[in-house]
Amino acid sequence: MVGVRARQGDAFGYNRKVSVRIEVTPQDVAASRFAVSPLIETMHAQWVLTGRAGPGPHRRWLERWRETYLELERRHPALSAIMWVAGNAGADNVDFVAPPPAGMSVPFEEELAALRDTPVEQAHAEIAHVLAARPPAPAPIRDLLMGGDVVRLVAGAYEALWTEIIQYGWPRFHAVLERDVVQRAGRLATYGWAAALEDLSEQVRWHDDGHITVGVRGLERHRLGGRGLLFVPSVFITSVGAYLAEAWPYALVYPARGTGVEPPAAGGAGLAALIGRTRARILAELATPATTTHLAALLGQSIGGTGGHVAALRGSGLITGTRTGRSVLYSRTPLGDALIAGSL
Repeated sequence: MVGVRARQGDAFGYNRKVSVRIEVTPQDVAASRFAVSPLIETMHAQWVLTGRAGPGPHRRWLERWRETYLELERRHPALSAIMWVAGNAGADNVDFVAPPPAGMSVPFEEELAALRDTPVEQAHAEIAHVLAARPPAPAPIRDLLMGGDVVRLVAGAYEALWTEIIQYGWPRFHAVLERDVVQRAGRLATYGWAAALEDLSEQVRWHDDGHITVGVRGLERHRLGGRGLLFVPSVFITSVGAYLAEAWPYALVYPARGTGVEPPAAGGAGLAALIGRTRARILAELATPATTTHLAALLGQSIGGTGGHVAALRGSGLITGTRTGRSVLYSRTPLGDALIAGSL
């Protein structure tokens, strides 16, 4: 079941067996927004690298970086220590390691600076709260977590994890996240909350009387009170988390669409031979609509070169473009869907 964060120390409890009802007003609709957090994604990636979460579509990425991560753990013991209080997807976790994201393009360094500004007394209070609900931690782990340098050590460990592993995949990760936001925000603005939430998760539902349920039943009631809801996509998680603590804006963290795009299912090399490998890959990526900028980042190519392929596909009737704000969002036409599916 999806999880709920409802009090201090209840961060990232994606599997907590709690359901909620979130009541929404017209003011909340106007105030809701989307954000991307490189620091939160670094933490989610650590869950995959340590085996706390399944690799999902990131199996090859995990194989590529697993040994590098183990070496980082040896050099930065805080990576192992923080997993005792921020790596459990089914129980309480500390808050200070994941400050609320402020926007779509906030640099990792800015979020890390917010982590570093955490008063050590606050960190100790959150850590003690979480440790009290867990089996006793080994003495070295507890000493590090309750030591005076814990904030500095954790920040340094996450900085190393970002610098030596995460940043190399970030252009693609960010493109996937931004692509999800552009499409979902457009649906929210054009068609309303039901359309924006319909594929978020089978356990997230919009009800026409003005409330969202997360889980099977609405056992806990929360009012947004005009503050709106913060939507935070992630490429590393597979279930939705509802964040309902005062330390954060009320938020839903959810799996981004198009995280693990597979090569064209039918035709394979034949489709690539027919229209070219890059154009076949673009058709596959457009299972989720994207802009030319997103596609360039996803393919690791220049915007100009990608634009040429997009123009060719559009001229052939395989994709179509819809203007969303200042961008054009491309998606497959029925003809493009049929070609990918091998049903022509």
